[in-house]
Amino acid sequence: MKQLTVLVDDKVGLLANISYLLGRSRINIDSISMASIGGKAVVNLGVRDIKRAKDILETNGYRCLEADTLVIRLENKPGEMARMTRILADNKINMEHLAVISQDETVSIHSLKVDKQAKAEKCLSAYLSLDS
Repeated sequence: MKQLTVLVDDKVGLLANISYLLGRSRINIDSISMASIGGKAVVNLGVRDIKRAKDILETNGYRCLEADTLVIRLENKPGEMARMTRILADNKINMEHLAVISQDETVSIHSLKVDKQAKAEKCLSAYLSLDS
């Protein structure tokens, strides 16, 4: 999965404008997280057509960065996050971003950005299957 990160000055209506631009272009936002730090906003978007979304936002003055992410499936119970993050730590893989995409009573689906993508894919192979 690809993640689009938008870096911009934080202001009222920022998410309204970003979602309007993408919606007007028929690009659905599959996942989103946002943080405001020191007057700057960091908006992480999961969209299917990352190139088109990036082009639209950059044309409208937004600075965008593109990155690969893993989509992982965890049982929705205490300790599952600890087990998964311990695997990453033991393998010296740094987690750069984590967001919940969806969850129900039994399963949670997360988007995960790490510094060593291929190594993380091997270490987390049991968590990568969305079929079970």
